[in-house]
Amino acid sequence: MTGAKKLTAVLALSAAMMVPAMAAMDFGGSYHSVAEKSSTSNGGPLPKNFSLTIDVKFVGNKIVYHSVNANAPAADLDYTAPLDGSVVPLAGNARFNQIAVKKIAPNQLEILEMKDGDVLVAAYWTFDRNGKGFVRRGIGKAADGKSHEYEEFYVKQ
Repeated sequence: MTGAKKLTAVLALSAAMMVPAMAAMDFGGSYHSVAEKSSTSNGGPLPKNFSLTIDVKFVGNKIVYHSVNANAPAADLDYTAPLDGSVVPLAGNARFNQIAVKKIAPNQLEILEMKDGDVLVAAYWTFDRNGKGFVRRGIGKAADGKSHEYEEFYVKQ
C-alpha cells in the first residue's frame, strides 16, 4: 500500500469513528439566550431584556424540557416527549396543548407546538458539534394569526 493509500485509509477510518461519537454526544444541559444575536421577522432584534433559560435532558429516546422566561413567567414550560415525532398532550399551557419532538439528525431537533392539531410554532434546533450551544430557528403564529420567523441563539451555562 502506498503512502497516499495508507493516509486515505487512516482518514476514512478516523471519519467513520467520529460519526458514532458525535451521534452519542449528550447535548443535555442548561442553555441561556443571547438576545443581541437573536432576531424576529416582525421586529428585528429581540428586546435587550429577552432572557430565556432552557434546561434539557435526553433520557433514552425522550427529551425532558424545562424553560424559564425571566420576563414572562406565564410562558415557562415543562414537558417530556419521545424523540420520534409522536404528538403528546401538554397540560397547563394557554397557547398550545400538544407537542411533537423529532430528532432529525444527530445534532438537530424539530419541535412542533400545536393547539388541537394546528401547528402554531415549528422550531428547528441545531446544537453545536462541540456541545457549547445551539441555534433555534422557526416560524411561529402570533395571537393575531400572522406568522413570523425567528432565530435565537443559546449558550451552554
